[in-house]
Amino acid sequence: MKPLVSILIPAYNAAPWIADTIRSAQRQTWDRKEVIVVDDGSTDRTLSIARQFASTGVAVVTQDNQGASAARNKAFSLCQGDYIQWLDADDLLAADKISRQMEFVGRCADSRTLFSSEWGRFMYCASRAKFLMTPLWADLSPVVWLLRKLGQNLHMQPATWLVSRELTEAAGPWDTRLSLDDDGEYFCRVILASDGIRFVPGAKSFYRMSGFNSLSNVDQSDKKLESLWLSLQLHIRYLLSLEDSARTRAACVTYLQNWLNYFYPSRFDLITSAEQLATTLGGQLGLPQLRWKYAWIEKILGRETANRAQVFLPNVKTLLTMSWDRTMFHLQKTGDV
Repeated sequence: MKPLVSILIPAYNAAPWIADTIRSAQRQTWDRKEVIVVDDGSTDRTLSIARQFASTGVAVVTQDNQGASAARNKAFSLCQGDYIQWLDADDLLAADKISRQMEFVGRCADSRTLFSSEWGRFMYCASRAKFLMTPLWADLSPVVWLLRKLGQNLHMQPATWLVSRELTEAAGPWDTRLSLDDDGEYFCRVILASDGIRFVPGAKSFYRMSGFNSLSNVDQSDKKLESLWLSLQLHIRYLLSLEDSARTRAACVTYLQNWLNYFYPSRFDLITSAEQLATTLGGQLGLPQLRWKYAWIEKILGRETANRAQVFLPNVKTLLTMSWDRTMFHLQKTGDV
């Protein structure tokens, strides 16, 4: 019998997107699948929209708001799949995404192999998604994958992965302490438990850039910054547990430096902790650097204003781009009708 694939969708206040996400799961050409949606106490119409699909092979459950990690853990506890496809409630899968990866599963006897795929960013129009290859789009050992991620500040979004049940259980549950970068930390543990990553070209997922109100956006809230700091420490621990060498320590220091700016100027305590960690790794952190286009603001209005501009102005650009893309999306839908 063909393996069962469980498509697990945690959802919170995703009313504008949840229907399209569920449809993309239903349209998978891999026919032996189950879809489980866990609504995490949404206050909008997410639950009622998801329940419209419940009679067509989609299980929908709800719980009090506990966070995305708790919703994912609930979904996994309910599933029966031999393989797990994680799918956020605003993202999409190409119709043959799972089928393409399952073809590679059939050629691989090792249930600890982890399968990845291509992914592209989009806002409203999935047809406009941009797929930009990175050094992670390759067959890699766990240590090289983590080395590239930390050293080059790269990532893969959750829907890229197809994970065996054995590997999922070995990695353990999602960490409910994390409200930011919970996916990055979780898949590091999956990779840590794996025998290697197999990249499947042509299998595609679509990552929606939903704006600066997204859970994945790094703002200046203490909860998110402390979650980010915990995730950074765990990433470093995981890589060094595989290989404690000059090259991995250097990658860890680079990793800390790349993220240091998010703690400035509101959390000097976390900056100090990061500097101390870098010292134990044999490195040293420099002051967070402004990008060149904002450096002139510092000279005129001071560092704090420049730092706020560096965070705020890209959000304005994103908002304007989203407005244009939304307009094109609605015009396209009108034309289709």
